[in-house]
Amino acid sequence: MTNDTYPPSTPLDIRRGLTDPGDTAFPLRWGILGTGNISSQWVKSARAVPGAEITAVAARETDKAQRFAADHQIDTAFGDYAAMCASDQVDIVYIGTITPLHKEHTLLALEAGKHVLCEKPLAVNATDAREMYAAATRAGVMLQDAMWTRFFPAVEHARCLIESGAIGEVKLVQSDFFDPIYTIQAGPLAFGADAEVTRVTAAGRAGGAAIVEYGDVGLAVFTFPPFAAELAEVTEIVGSRGRITLEQPGHCPTAITLRIPPDNGVPSRYRTAGAPAPTERFEYPLPFDVDIARPFPNQHGFRYQADAVHRCLAAGILRCPQYDEAESLHAMDLLSAISEARRPGE
Repeated sequence: MTNDTYPPSTPLDIRRGLTDPGDTAFPLRWGILGTGNISSQWVKSARAVPGAEITAVAARETDKAQRFAADHQIDTAFGDYAAMCASDQVDIVYIGTITPLHKEHTLLALEAGKHVLCEKPLAVNATDAREMYAAATRAGVMLQDAMWTRFFPAVEHARCLIESGAIGEVKLVQSDFFDPIYTIQAGPLAFGADAEVTRVTAAGRAGGAAIVEYGDVGLAVFTFPPFAAELAEVTEIVGSRGRITLEQPGHCPTAITLRIPPDNGVPSRYRTAGAPAPTERFEYPLPFDVDIARPFPNQHGFRYQADAVHRCLAAGILRCPQYDEAESLHAMDLLSAISEARRPGE
C-alpha cells in the first residue's frame, strides 16, 4: 500500500509508510572498499547524509588507502579488505571495486556481519547475484544493489505514475546507455519484477541492442552504443493512455515529461489533426548540499540512495523497495540472458 497524500516524487519507502523521513539521521559508520573515482564521488555525496560517518577505507595497497583517506578526511586506512570488514568501527561497507570482484568483496563483508551497498551491476551474472543474496539472508544483514537510478525523485515520480495507471497499461519501454545494466533495469521498473520474460533477442559486440518480450503484455528495447558516441541517454515508458520520458541523462534524470492525450486519444497526432499530446514537465534539482568537483553527470544524486539506506536500516528493512531483491534479480537474469544471446556458440 502507498500513501497518496505524499507528492509523487516522494521516496517509495516513505510513500509506502515503511520508514520515517527523519531517519536519515540514523547513525551508520561506513567503510569504503575500493579507492576509484566512483568511491570518491560516493563519499562526497554520502557526507551530506545526517547520520553518515565515513570511518574507514581499504585498498589492496596501503599507500592507496592512505592517500584516499587523506584526500577525503577519513581517519583509518587499511591495506587489507578483510581487516576493514572485521573492524568494529564499521557498520556498513560500500563496495566500489570492479564488477568481477563484487561477489568476492561482498561475501567478505557479509561474512563479517556487515551491511553492504554494492555498486552495480551487482555481479557478473545472475547465479553469483543469487549466491550473494543468500549469504546476506543467512547473515541477517542488508545487501543493497546500488542501482542509484531508482532513488532519483524523477524516477520515483515515474514509478508513481506507472503504479497509479496514469499512462494505462505499459506496452513498450525504450532505453539507451553504454552500460547495459542501466537500460535493463527499466524493464522491471515498467513491467514489474514478476513479469514473465518470454523471449530475449540480442546482438552486437562493441555496442549492441536487445529486445525483451514480456509475452502478450509488451516489450522492452534496450540499446547500448559504445561510450565514444553521442548517446541519447533517454528512457521512454509508453502506455495505452500516455507516455513518460525520463529526460537526458535517463539513467540519472532530474526531469520527466508526461504526455497524456485527453479522452484517451492515443495516438494523439492521428486523432487531433496533427496536434501533439499536451505535455507536463517536472524538474527536480540535484541536492544543494553535495559538493563534487568535475563530477560525472548528476553524481550528486548518490545522496538519494544513501538517504534511503539509512532510513531503511533504521526501520530494520534489509532491501530498499526502490530496487529490492526481486527487481535486482530480474535485471540480473536479463543481463545474463542478453550476454549469452550476444555470444552465440561461445
